[in-house]
Amino acid sequence: MDPKFVISLQYSSKTKQINYQWIWLQSFPVRAKLLPGQRPSLSPRSGPRGPQTDKPEALAPGAGVPARGQAGAAAEPAELIRRAHEFKSQGAQCYKDKKFREAIGKYHRALLELKGLPPPPGERERDLRAAAPAGAPKPGRLSEEQSKTVEAIEIDCYNSLAACLLQAELVNYERVKEYCLKVLKKEGENFKALYRSGVAFYHLGDYDKALYYLKEARTRQPTDTNVIRYIQLTEMKLSRCSQREKEAM
Repeated sequence: MDPKFVISLQYSSKTKQINYQWIWLQSFPVRAKLLPGQRPSLSPRSGPRGPQTDKPEALAPGAGVPARGQAGAAAEPAELIRRAHEFKSQGAQCYKDKKFREAIGKYHRALLELKGLPPPPGERERDLRAAAPAGAPKPGRLSEEQSKTVEAIEIDCYNSLAACLLQAELVNYERVKEYCLKVLKKEGENFKALYRSGVAFYHLGDYDKALYYLKEARTRQPTDTNVIRYIQLTEMKLSRCSQREKEAM
C-alpha cells in the first residue's frame, strides 16, 4: 500500500531541537511510486505550479543583460547629471542652514558624479582616444545642452565650496584660491570668484595679485562695499611694503 502520510523533520539551529509534523500525502501530488527505503521528496512549493528547483534555469550568455553601449548606457550621462544636480541642491540647503561641513560634502559628491561623465570634445578626448587600445569603443560625447549644464554645476559647486571654506574658523585660503581659479578658468567674469580670489591672495600675502582680482571684481560691481574695503586694505599693505623697501635701501 502507498503511505498515506509521512513525517517531516526540521532541525532548528537556534533551539537546537528537531521538530516534526505529520504531512498527509493527499495534499501533494505523488508522481511516482516510492521504492522500499526511499523517502518522498516533498516541498511546500510543489503543487499546481509545478515543482521548483534550487537552481535557476540556465540562461543563454548575456540574456536579460543589456549590452554595453546600448540604450541603457546612453541614459547614463543624464542620470549622472541628475544626481550631481541633486547633491548640489542638497549642499545649497545645508549652506542655508549653516551646516557648512555637510554642505562641503554634498558639493564634493556632486563633483564626483560629474567625474564619471564622458570627456568633453577637444584635447582631452584626443588624448584618451590616442591612449585607448586598438578596437576599444570610442568615448561618448555630451550634447551641447548637457555640456552647458555640467559647466554650470561645476561653477556653482566650486563657488559654493569657496564660500563654505570662508566660513570656517581657520580658513584654508590656499584651497579657496584653488576653487576660485577653477571657476575663473570656466567663467572669467564671475564676480564672486574674482572677489574671493582677491581675498584669498590678500591673506596669502600676494598683494599684487589680490589687488588685480579685486579691481576686476570692482569693474563688475563698483558699489560693492566688501570689494572696496579689501581694495583699501590691499593698497595699504602695498604702501607699507613699498615704504619698507625704501627704508631698507
